[in-house]
Amino acid sequence: MIDGGDDVRTRPKRTFLFLQGLASPFFKRLGKALRNEGYGVERINLNLGDRLFWGVPGAVDYRGRFDDWRDFLSALMDAREVTDLVLFGDGRPYHRVAIATAQLRGVDVHVFEEGYFRPHWITMEAGGVNGFSSLPRDPETIRRLADELPEQVPHRPIYGDMRTRSLWDVIYNGANMGFPYLYPGYRRYRPQHPLIEYAGWIGRFMRRKAEARRAAGVEQALAAEGAPYFVLPLQLDSDYQIRLHSPFSAMNEVVEFVARSFAAHAAPEARLVVKLHPLDNGLVNRRRATQITGRRTGLGDRLLYMDGGQGAGLIDRSSGVVVVNSTIGTLAIDRGKPTIALGQAIYDLPGLTHQGTLESFWRAPTPPDPDFVAAFRKVVTAQTQLNGGFYSGEAVDIAVANAMVRLVAHSPHLARARAPGWRVERAYAERSPVPGE
Repeated sequence: MIDGGDDVRTRPKRTFLFLQGLASPFFKRLGKALRNEGYGVERINLNLGDRLFWGVPGAVDYRGRFDDWRDFLSALMDAREVTDLVLFGDGRPYHRVAIATAQLRGVDVHVFEEGYFRPHWITMEAGGVNGFSSLPRDPETIRRLADELPEQVPHRPIYGDMRTRSLWDVIYNGANMGFPYLYPGYRRYRPQHPLIEYAGWIGRFMRRKAEARRAAGVEQALAAEGAPYFVLPLQLDSDYQIRLHSPFSAMNEVVEFVARSFAAHAAPEARLVVKLHPLDNGLVNRRRATQITGRRTGLGDRLLYMDGGQGAGLIDRSSGVVVVNSTIGTLAIDRGKPTIALGQAIYDLPGLTHQGTLESFWRAPTPPDPDFVAAFRKVVTAQTQLNGGFYSGEAVDIAVANAMVRLVAHSPHLARARAPGWRVERAYAERSPVPGE
């Protein structure tokens, strides 16, 4: 049985329920900031890693089966009078159930995700992101909204720390692997066991110098030949943007599909460059798979592979970019490159991406309209983006401060209580130790 927590006479007007975040102190600091500003803050830990990266009073441990998750969550939302749900990623099974449960109760849902524009931004969107986004889809509406918005305030540059990110990830997963009996009903959302993923990462790390030399060789060959080429940046097989918002189940399918079209319809002198995602775990030998696809489609050395290299420069010199729904698409559009999206993407709109078939893209790719690109970026940034990051102390501080501004703006009773000179730059986070910090 779940009790109602604080006495109803002292209960805050809004209560935020946090679910899973990243292996990062971001949710912990955001929860503390909300609590310090008079909000109610609750949390459900689904595993020991969640618990280690929280540390704010008001947490409940859920150790039951996934099949019972909806009933447990419904009872807690009702007992604690939850008004807002906060989570990272809307595709995880626990989160899909939670979002539906919240929407049935009129609970506001705040979904955090990596930024639509990177590296200086994170996403905070109501209801869902990417394929579940509520951003306008009509170009004229976007242009009108952009005209009504003020000029954007310059953002602060954000730089992550890969070593810190990796350490936090190991602590989070190590806790879950070391003490699984504490949360016996927990179901992982990633397809591979963490130890298998780490083994793949170690192998990729050992090959990094050789792959960097190969990537540089590909770039030099493309520059020397001067032949037109298209770029196919890969996403992750575990990415819910592939699993939920595309017609594909794995990236090898994407390479095969795109390569067959390219072989049949692209100019004979053109090249297709497959570029590995920088966070790929290395469990699939993408180089070998690409070579097999090259032989099977008859492309041979017209189908190239890169693990590393200068991504922005590669795109700048290309004839176009093919994505499923990667945020590389926004980078390519920003840089004026013809882009086609094969899955659901917020930027797959007339004036931004090629709206014809993949077959027509190879011969006559449609470039983006620069004015509409600027309008689109302005609207998306104003409605869904926060300057900040998840993987360094300074980046988290900036993200928390900006998230608080967005959340307070959604809260009339607290917004009215604030003095006009309230400084949003205030250091909200209490810098108490977090594992790995």
